[in-house]
Amino acid sequence: MSIQTLKQHDPATTTIGILGAGKVGTGVARQAIKAGYRVLIAASGDPKDISLIISVMAPGAVAVSAAEAMAAADLVVLSVPLHKFRTLDPAGLAGKHVLDTMNYWRDTNGDMPELEAAPSSSEMVHAHIPGARLAKSLNHIGYHELELDARPAGAPDRRALAVTSDDGQTRDLVLGFVEHLGFDAVDGGSLAGGAAFEPGTPIFTGSYDRPGLQAELLAHAAGATGEGRELAPAH
Repeated sequence: MSIQTLKQHDPATTTIGILGAGKVGTGVARQAIKAGYRVLIAASGDPKDISLIISVMAPGAVAVSAAEAMAAADLVVLSVPLHKFRTLDPAGLAGKHVLDTMNYWRDTNGDMPELEAAPSSSEMVHAHIPGARLAKSLNHIGYHELELDARPAGAPDRRALAVTSDDGQTRDLVLGFVEHLGFDAVDGGSLAGGAAFEPGTPIFTGSYDRPGLQAELLAHAAGATGEGRELAPAH
């Protein structure tokens, strides 16, 4: 992670809008607030219905409507059950930097034919919100681990997390966000590369430092293509 990337957004002047007020959404919110971000959280209904929950689970965050969260956010975080991706507003997310933290769980999400036809779950989501500038990350760490595993930059036991996107500016923004949350951010290349850290993969089930994560990303790419591909250089 370069100094330039970290300076591309200052937490003190950056707003994070989180769609989803469950364990993942509030977990991301708590860590983002610690890092100095302004955080807005929205659920599907009236923000008054979640204001008490938010005050307890993510003190400092503000409960707003989904429309308000999308409009005001510099980065919109998707933390709803994956099958609810169909309820996302394509117009509201058009042109926005968006971070997909969602995973597919059959017991929760049921059958999803769209997923079977997509190279990765994020590409399925992107097909529904094609105007969004989408990245994938934070799905391969437990919401409780966001707080337990966070470390200062340079710590020898700092955990690494992958980021993928087809949009260079969004990738840089999310790389910086992950770093500010307390993790080494590793550039995993294009959005399709997010398949490397979906449920059931070694990355999803494990915990890695930067070199270990880079090696796993390369191994997945090699297995997917038969000969590997060049990932974007690590920051």
